[in-house]
Amino acid sequence: MRIIRLNEVINRTGLGKTSLYKFIKAKTFPQPIALGERAVGWVEAEVDQWITARVNERDLSKINTFPE
Repeated sequence: MRIIRLNEVINRTGLGKTSLYKFIKAKTFPQPIALGERAVGWVEAEVDQWITARVNERDLSKINTFPE
């Protein structure tokens, strides 16, 4: 298991810090884990799963959209 820090999460997702924390608060993004008193990180696999789910949602919406 690999833990990634905020900068890597931002780079992987393309989200800004404010948007990222908005998703975390809404519980629609993997929750960070405490690494110390003032440090947090995310489980890499959970972030990757979140990204994959966004791609799958996009792909499903293309399949379910019929040309007029």
